[in-house]
Order: sequence, then C-alpha cells, then structure tokens
Amino acid sequence: MLRGLHFQAPPFDQGKLVRVITGAVLDVAVDIRKDSPTYGEHIAIELTEENKTMFYIPPGFAHGFLTLRDNTIFSYKCTNVYNKLSEGCVLWNDTDLNINWNVANPILSEKDLVGTPFKEFNSPF
Repeated sequence: MLRGLHFQAPPFDQGKLVRVITGAVLDVAVDIRKDSPTYGEHIAIELTEENKTMFYIPPGFAHGFLTLRDNTIFSYKCTNVYNKLSEGCVLWNDTDLNINWNVANPILSEKDLVGTPFKEFNSPF
C-alpha cells in the first residue's frame, strides 16, 4: 500500500513524528515551503521495527509512505488536529519530484490517484 504525499494547510498545518511498530515502510517527505532553498526536494528513509528509527516531518512538508511488509503498523504523533478542509495532496509519482518508490503498481486511495501535479501545485506555505 502506498499513501500519497499529503499535508495540512495553515492554520491546521502539522508536524509529524512517525515510526514503525511492526513491519517496515519507505517514508518520504517533500519540502513544499515556497521560500525554501530545498523547495521540491525530498528525503526518503526506511523505518523498520528493527532499526527503531523515528522521523520528524515539520510543517511545510508533504508526507507519504510505502509499506514494505505485510501487517505493518505505523504510528503518528501530530502537532495539530486533522481538518479535512485543510488537507492537500501532491501527486505521488510526479516525475518532477523524482521519488524512487521502487514499486510498479501500488495500492492507492482515490485521493492519491488524483493528487495535484507539482508544476500546478500552489503551496500554502
């Protein structure tokens, strides 16, 4: 399963501390802060039950992940509440982002199928 590149716009923007309890994920964060020197760049890190790594994604980043094992349990701690009207989604496989998900045909939600292409994306950050 792949969860696309989601974020919460201000005033409901969120920082997230994520970790895997069991299993493994490829976790990805994309900088969507317009004035940042790393705007549009991403970082990908593998989180597993064995490496016990935690990853903090600050506000102003789109976040997504790919489960790498069956029965993975993924945990989030968020700095703000979820607000459906503030949710945004950047297209997970946009070629401008050049993210190597290393998966051909992932299982995706409806909203991840219609994420905004990065060239058309107007960041609220």
